[in-house]
Amino acid sequence: MTRTWTNSSWREHEALQMPVYADEAKLEAVTAKLATYPPLVFAGEARNLTAELAEVAERKAFLLQGGDCAESFAEFGADNIRDSFRVLLQMAVVLTFAARVPVVKVGRVAGQFAKPRSAPTETVDGVELPTYRGDIINGFDFAAEAREPDPERMLQAYMQSAATLNLLRAFATGGYADLHRVQSWNLDFAKGSAETEKFQQLAARISTAVDFMDACGVNPVNSAKLRTVSHYTSHEALLLPYEEALTRIDSTSGQHVAGSGHMIWIGDRTRQPDGAHVEFCRGVMNPLGLKCGPSLAPDELVRLIDILNPSNEAGRITLICRTGAGKVADHLPGWIRAVERAGKKVVWSCDPMHGNTIKSDSGYKTRPFERVLTEVREFFAVHAAEGTYAGGVHFEMTGKDVTECIGGMQQLTSADLSSRYHTACDPRLNSSQALELAFLLAEELESVTPPHRQQAVG
Repeated sequence: MTRTWTNSSWREHEALQMPVYADEAKLEAVTAKLATYPPLVFAGEARNLTAELAEVAERKAFLLQGGDCAESFAEFGADNIRDSFRVLLQMAVVLTFAARVPVVKVGRVAGQFAKPRSAPTETVDGVELPTYRGDIINGFDFAAEAREPDPERMLQAYMQSAATLNLLRAFATGGYADLHRVQSWNLDFAKGSAETEKFQQLAARISTAVDFMDACGVNPVNSAKLRTVSHYTSHEALLLPYEEALTRIDSTSGQHVAGSGHMIWIGDRTRQPDGAHVEFCRGVMNPLGLKCGPSLAPDELVRLIDILNPSNEAGRITLICRTGAGKVADHLPGWIRAVERAGKKVVWSCDPMHGNTIKSDSGYKTRPFERVLTEVREFFAVHAAEGTYAGGVHFEMTGKDVTECIGGMQQLTSADLSSRYHTACDPRLNSSQALELAFLLAEELESVTPPHRQQAVG
């Protein structure tokens, strides 16, 4: 890629999934104001995340990425942020113990406000209105005024993201992330299950390991690593005027950095090699995610990696694979072989959520827990067969006790969905289902952990 890049060069390319704003002058005024605001994240933080993801690419770490489907203005609050942060930390502790490697923790938070949609409009009772595209663009209520894209929503999204980041940084460094706090497991989801004893045994092993460190004098008082964590943010870089307005130049390197989040990703619907979203992302220094769905050909995948990471920097590209349970073997081996032949350094991550959405008997969109788990297991199996590294997982989840995904040890059914179905877009794993999935994934990780690591810690 030799053509000149600027933070607005994406405007010369076709931009799919973008809203049409009726008042261009208002849009320009809002983005001009955003351009004067401080960045939400800093170049040094983005560099640190790239370095940690490089360790994943080298099989020395594991990536856990999770959080809301689409952040909401209405549900914004300290308790929601705290609860989701706690569950992600609990999952990370379980996975760290199982894999015997550090877990890189990346939240879908402080910027995940926009969502791609399958159609530009929807019709209810004969009335056709623009589709809801996330709170940063328009409102969820099915009314003409709410569904009109409003650029001022970007300002509210920025302020909410700034407040969220402020609280997350406090949690990560102010004692809330103390290992002794997050290992207080809530295993209520496993009561009465055949898996209960197995999960309790794993939790007990983790607690024993922590007690052993305490006895050796390694504790939160004298080791910052036991009382603080590195926690990063990520979102889909879908709304390009917002991304452009928050792009800054790193004073240290002179590179451009997307100031909206530590990691940004390109969705499965906007990954055209000559499209606007790829054009924007190729020019920023942040680590990038690329969603890989069934329509992606292996040669196109390699072409995209070349565009986004011409220097083949480890940690720059995370491939987030989303095929659906039962279809992983149809697509993942071809992607892996093409990437390996080309010698590309990437992180392979599994998104088992987006390919497993169904419509329930009760009319709600949902995701069966068993399908989610099946896709993860298939992902690990293919990588084992190919001799490559299954380096991460990517979940839509919440710390709240919602009823949006069926199954799991809570045995939620279609009839339960209506009781606490709070998502504005896609169904999320609740806190119990997320932690259950971590314990089940731990079994997969322990089965592929090299024996010398198991002996060293276990």
